[in-house]
Amino acid sequence: MTKIYMDNAATSFPKPKQVTEAMMEYMENIGASLHRGDYQTTRQAEGETMLLRERLCRLFNHDEIKNAVITSGATMGCNMVLLGTLNEGDHVLVSSMEHNAVMRPLHELRNMKVSFDRIPCDGKGRMDIAAIEGMIKENTKLLIMAHASNVCGTVQDAKSVGEICKKHNLLYALDAAQTAGHLPIDFQSFNLDALIVPAHKGLMGPSGIGALLLSKRLAKRIRPIITGGTGSQSDEEIQPRRMPDKLEAGTLNMSGIYGFSSALDYILEVGVERLGKKERNLTKRFLLGLKDIKNVQLYGESDIQNRVGVAALDFLTMDNALAAQQLEQSGIFTRCGLQCAPSAHKTLGTFPRGLVRFSWGAFTSADDIDTVLNAVKMLTQPH
Repeated sequence: MTKIYMDNAATSFPKPKQVTEAMMEYMENIGASLHRGDYQTTRQAEGETMLLRERLCRLFNHDEIKNAVITSGATMGCNMVLLGTLNEGDHVLVSSMEHNAVMRPLHELRNMKVSFDRIPCDGKGRMDIAAIEGMIKENTKLLIMAHASNVCGTVQDAKSVGEICKKHNLLYALDAAQTAGHLPIDFQSFNLDALIVPAHKGLMGPSGIGALLLSKRLAKRIRPIITGGTGSQSDEEIQPRRMPDKLEAGTLNMSGIYGFSSALDYILEVGVERLGKKERNLTKRFLLGLKDIKNVQLYGESDIQNRVGVAALDFLTMDNALAAQQLEQSGIFTRCGLQCAPSAHKTLGTFPRGLVRFSWGAFTSADDIDTVLNAVKMLTQPH
């Protein structure tokens, strides 16, 4: 039975071959840790880590290599920004389409009297940008939002939001878990203070690693939420204040660094524009095919220019979990449920039942899309 992977919004699969090869090269021939020695293989590890930072800055138009921080993933990046920046009495703005990587830290911060408000979004997940200025308070310090919904794929106008944040001198953090590698992201023109990305989704790297790119002002202000050995200033028991050491305590995921760096090399070579064009063509094919299928409802933005390759369906004549199970029996792997984003589902009107999410990637074919559409059609036909 042919297997069709439709869960790239969770993690991309397959990866470019060179990613696996780079990780194997590290495991078999390098094996050294960063800043933990001064011999050949540690210097090789340091060189690859610097190359990763350079590639991140090139891909996202960021101008400070030392402020390209390596993290364990997007969840860690969100926590670092929220827990390391906010203080008692601060106020935060978020969209109503956020993932729990943002919402759960914010709820924890309520214990230290940090408050937040949700910028309203419509039934397609589109944020009401005009509402933002009226929601800014004297104690509003930060706006953090998902660039695109992990539930329905709707993309927010990150540049327009950045202009508002600049006007009101708000820190601006963008969770690009669903857009990095799919859409062009420009740190400078978006007026970002923080860009949060995982390696393992659209950037096609391994899991367990990501990056946090910081503006100069936020890099100076942010506090480390984890402290420990860095291999630098080892004569002191105080966490270094220089970047990136301030935020990179512990032994970094070196095999992940090799894989992540190789994945970025692949993306820079192929080009985000080319990858995005293919994704939009697949999205168009999927949405057009759905028009001939009854008893399913699509959620999210209808304009393919304003969505990524994610489609959330509600099966109207059967339980969504049963639909996902039957699709798996046909060799089609999807994600059913609330996708770690209850706020988004409440906005879309699909809480608590959830939806079946289909998400394609760089190695999905047009034939894969057609096969999936045929399987959905078969499920929804009366028997």
